[in-house]
Amino acid sequence: MRISSVTMFEQSTASMNRQQSDFLKVSQQIASGRRVVNPSDDPQSASRAVGVDQAKAVTEQYGDARTSARNSLAQTESILNSTSDAITSAKTLLVQASSDTLSDVDRESIASELKGVYETMLGQANATDGNGRYLFGGYNDKNPPYVKQGETAVYQGDDRAREQRVDASRLMPVTENGISIFQSVPSSAGYVAEADNANTGNVTFSGPQVRDVNDEGYGDSYRIQFDEDAGNPTYSIQTYDEGAGDWIAYDPDGDEAFTDQEYTSGETISFGGLNVDLKGDPEVGDEILVAQAGSEQREPNLFRTMEEAIRVLEKPAETATEKADLKNTLKTSMRDLDNSLDNVLTVRASAGARLNELDVIDAVGSNRSLNYEQTLSDLVDLDYNEAISEYSLRQVGLQASQKAFVDVKGMSLFDYL
Repeated sequence: MRISSVTMFEQSTASMNRQQSDFLKVSQQIASGRRVVNPSDDPQSASRAVGVDQAKAVTEQYGDARTSARNSLAQTESILNSTSDAITSAKTLLVQASSDTLSDVDRESIASELKGVYETMLGQANATDGNGRYLFGGYNDKNPPYVKQGETAVYQGDDRAREQRVDASRLMPVTENGISIFQSVPSSAGYVAEADNANTGNVTFSGPQVRDVNDEGYGDSYRIQFDEDAGNPTYSIQTYDEGAGDWIAYDPDGDEAFTDQEYTSGETISFGGLNVDLKGDPEVGDEILVAQAGSEQREPNLFRTMEEAIRVLEKPAETATEKADLKNTLKTSMRDLDNSLDNVLTVRASAGARLNELDVIDAVGSNRSLNYEQTLSDLVDLDYNEAISEYSLRQVGLQASQKAFVDVKGMSLFDYL
C-alpha cells in the first residue's frame, strides 16, 4: 500500500493535536482541583453532583432559617423571663398592699409602683424582633399586639404563633402570641373567686378550697347571689348550663337545696366539691363568681388583673363596701397572678425546649452537610497523585508526538540521491 506524504503529515498532526488535548485536559484538572471540569468529562458523575449540590444548598438554607428561629426564640425566652420577674414584683406589691396597717396614701404609693410594673409588662408584650416585626402578635406582626383603649389594654393580634420551617420535616413555632402568654392559664389552674365590683354590701370571701374533686359538680362554674327574705339575708347558688348558655339554679339533689338559703356571716358554704368562707353583710343583688381560671365565665387576662388591682389601690377605702372591694379584689388578683406566673413559666419552658431542639437539628444538619461535601468530593474532586502521574505521561506523549512530527516532516527522498 502506498502512503503519500500528505497522509503521513495529516496523521502526525492529528496525533500531536490529540496529545495536546489530553495534556491540556489534565492541566485544567490540576489547576481547578476537580476531576470533572466539564460535564462531558464524566456525564454520570456530573449529573449526580448537580443533585447533591442542590440538596446541600437546601440544607444551608435550613441552617439560615434555624439561625433566624434561634434569634426569635432567644428573644422570646428573654422577654418571658423579664415578664415572670415583673409578675413576681406585682405579687409582692399586692401582698404588701393587703396589710390592714396601710393608709390610703400608702396604698396609692403602691398603686404608683404597680403602674410602673404594668407599663413594663405592656412594653414587653409589644416587643419587636429587631426587624420591626412584633414578637407576640402572631401573623399580624406589623402592628403592636396590645393597644390601650382608655385604661384597658386590648389585644389586636391573632391567635396563631408564627412558624418557620427549620428542616424538611419540621415546621417550628418561633414566637408566641399574646393570648398564649398574657391571656391564658395552665390546664392545672384551679378555681378563682371574684366579687362583682358593683356590689353594694361588704361581704368578703376566702377560698375557694377544694373539698372533693370527685364531686359530680366539680369543674362547673358557680355564682353566689344574695337576696333577702323578711328582711333577713339569703343566698342562692347558680351553675352555668353550657347547653342552655345561661345560669340555672344549682340543684344536685333535685330539691333546690341551694335556693334562698339563710345567710350567716362567717359561715362556710359547700357546693360542687368546693368550700367558700363568707363574712360580712350583703345587699340584695350582690354576686360572687366562683369559676375555674380559663373557663368561659372567667377568661384570664393578666392586664385586666393588673388594672383591677390598680383601681382598688388608687381609690380610698373609707366605707365598709370599699374595704370589702379592696380585700376581695386583692385576693382575686393574687390568685390570678399566681396562675399567670405559672403560665408564663410554662411558655418559657416550651421556648427553651424548642431552642434545645434547634441544637439537635443543627447537629443533624451539620452531619448531613459533611456527608454532602464528602459525596461531592468523591464525585468531582481530583486525586492529585493520579493526576500528576497522568500529567507526566501526557507530557511525554506530547513530546514524543512533536518529535515524530518533526522527524516525519524532515524526511525527503532527495536526501538519498
